Amino acid sequence: MQDPDANVEFEPDLTHAQVMALPLCRYEGPIHLIQSPDQLPAALPELWQERVLGFDTETRAAFRKGEAYPPALIQLATAQAVWLIQLHSFSALDGLADLLGSAQHLKAGVGLDHDLRKLREIYEFKPAGFVDLAKLSDKARVRANGLRGLAAHVLGRRVAKQAQCTNWARTELTDQQLRYAATDAWISREIFLALEERLAQEATPP
Repeated sequence: MQDPDANVEFEPDLTHAQVMALPLCRYEGPIHLIQSPDQLPAALPELWQERVLGFDTETRAAFRKGEAYPPALIQLATAQAVWLIQLHSFSALDGLADLLGSAQHLKAGVGLDHDLRKLREIYEFKPAGFVDLAKLSDKARVRANGLRGLAAHVLGRRVAKQAQCTNWARTELTDQQLRYAATDAWISREIFLALEERLAQEATPP
């Protein structure tokens, strides 16, 4: 959580060696796994309470030309926990579609155009309230645009990539997969809050 009284200072351009020397971080808080539509209603009240949600999706990696898979997982991070929604049994997003379409509830992440396009290929909803961290970082004059680059330059932390190309369509996800997926959504929210604070400080007259 960001200290509201602290000045936000970002790292200057970092070399690959400097990034690799940063402390490794991963999400260590509660993770709630939603595996079927009947589990979703219990999660929605807590998600609706948040002003800012970290957002990401995961898709099974494709290694052959012409091979492609639909999104397998949606990750949503609050201040208290991360929800991982496995999509294999969802024919519709139901109440989640309303949250993804709420302009009053910000969903922060990287590569959102691609993620939302792929989700809308299989689910009908109208996205609103999404904030692409790459575009927000440009306003804050941070040259890094990828999630891991932003984590390094904005938060001074290194995020692991080991589980990135695993099979996200598996019914049973490993603990490594769960932590990796939760970290991406959680770190997205943390980056947004840091960038938001910096931009607010710059907009405040001395």
